[in-house]
Amino acid sequence: MSEYIAHDNEGRTVGKVERKYFTFAAPPNEMVLDSGAKLGPVTLAYETYGTLNENGSNVVLVPHALTGDSHAAGYYSDNDDKPGWWDNMIGPGKGVDTDKYFVVCSNVLGGCMGSTGPASINPDTGRPYGMGFPFVTIADMVRAQKALLDHLGINSILSLIGGSMGGMQVLQWAVQYPDMVRSAIPLATTMRHSALAIAFNEVARQAIIADPNWNSGNYYDGKKPDLGLSVARMIGHITYLSDEAMRRKFGRKLQGKEDFSFNFEADFQVESYLRHQGAKFVERFDANSFLYITKAADYFDLAQQNRVESGIEAFSRAVARFLVVSFTSDWLYPTYQSREMVKAMKKSGLNVSFCEIEADWGHDAFLLPNQRLTNLVKGFLESVYNDT
Repeated sequence: MSEYIAHDNEGRTVGKVERKYFTFAAPPNEMVLDSGAKLGPVTLAYETYGTLNENGSNVVLVPHALTGDSHAAGYYSDNDDKPGWWDNMIGPGKGVDTDKYFVVCSNVLGGCMGSTGPASINPDTGRPYGMGFPFVTIADMVRAQKALLDHLGINSILSLIGGSMGGMQVLQWAVQYPDMVRSAIPLATTMRHSALAIAFNEVARQAIIADPNWNSGNYYDGKKPDLGLSVARMIGHITYLSDEAMRRKFGRKLQGKEDFSFNFEADFQVESYLRHQGAKFVERFDANSFLYITKAADYFDLAQQNRVESGIEAFSRAVARFLVVSFTSDWLYPTYQSREMVKAMKKSGLNVSFCEIEADWGHDAFLLPNQRLTNLVKGFLESVYNDT
């Protein structure tokens, strides 16, 4: 196989990549969490793309969204059906150009894709943590990423870019470690969850907890709460789309039949689609991780997290240059929340640009190929890099 696999018109892929692991905070030097609990040792799964330059000035850190992982671009093997979750954005000649930048993406603390989380073995018991895993926050996730960058010898970040919960991490990074962050691109995100977002997460969590197989989180030796996790994923997936996207994709079309079944089979294509999404999700995700990570997102409030009264005060700690992007059909984190963020940034004296992109695909629009978004990201990164 050639160095680069032919991929799409936006550029080449980074090719074959490898998931790596970093372990730190071994006892008695455990990581102290916002809850006051101590956790250690801690392992983070991560991937890197591109080459770190001599003065370390070309680092782009990509925090992932709720159910993402460290595999943001490229392929693990020749037989992979699809590349990393943001391969349309990260790669040679793409928005985040790996011919120019050194890209780092790690699985969050509390995750289940190689990083320490509820499914990991508790060294004190020799069994999975389950509900014995301590609660983590977005700031805890950022502290773990900081430890990873220290390990990699990185003390300056050219830019952070992330959407949704990844965007929350971007904001927290800029406020928590301002001296390290030159620029930041929060996409389709918010300074705090609305009551609506919390409500959807709570319904999803209750779907898992109500599954008899959940067994108070102690399911690792038996049947898993696949039904509850599948329903949780279906609930979440609805919030990632939009009315227009669902109308275009499904409408009221039936699935493989000409008339109603007059039972509770999946008559409509949208029903079949949601069931398929739920079934695929249980193959790769841990139910307890879903509980912990959604709770971390609900707890996030940029001002409260950083012990100040307002977003303006929080952003007064940052020095980064910002590009904030929202999408017209995103009803999970609607544009008014991005405008509120931009207003707070400007009142703090920050250099900030804002763009609302016309897109019909709802919250997930930041993950899908979009030439306008690619051009915005590429131009912004080049401007910051050239100023370095």
